[in-house]
Amino acid sequence: MCSKNLFLSLALILVLVPMIVSFPRHHTLSKRSSFFDIECKGVFNKSIFFRLDRICEDCYSLFREPQLHSLCKKRCFTTDYFKGCLDALQLTDEQEIIKTYVKAINGAEPIL
Repeated sequence: MCSKNLFLSLALILVLVPMIVSFPRHHTLSKRSSFFDIECKGVFNKSIFFRLDRICEDCYSLFREPQLHSLCKKRCFTTDYFKGCLDALQLTDEQEIIKTYVKAINGAEPIL
């Protein structure tokens, strides 16, 4: 009886541990580390960062170019790729508000 319980406990542990380990990490933490990875020197604002990141994700979804998402975010959303994504997604009418978002998290005036 004892060995049966031990066997069941061991089997349960072997099944549950890989499931728990494979759960995705907390999304905000990975996005915050990405904030510093792409050289942002301004203030981290989760909603602004997610909005700008979403532009790059949508641009990647549109073109399916493997490097596009990282090129769009590079140098804290200040590259020509980001501007190209704004044009491709037809967000030029929102350019002024997006410019203020980039300025807030970049810490400097963007060239858009």
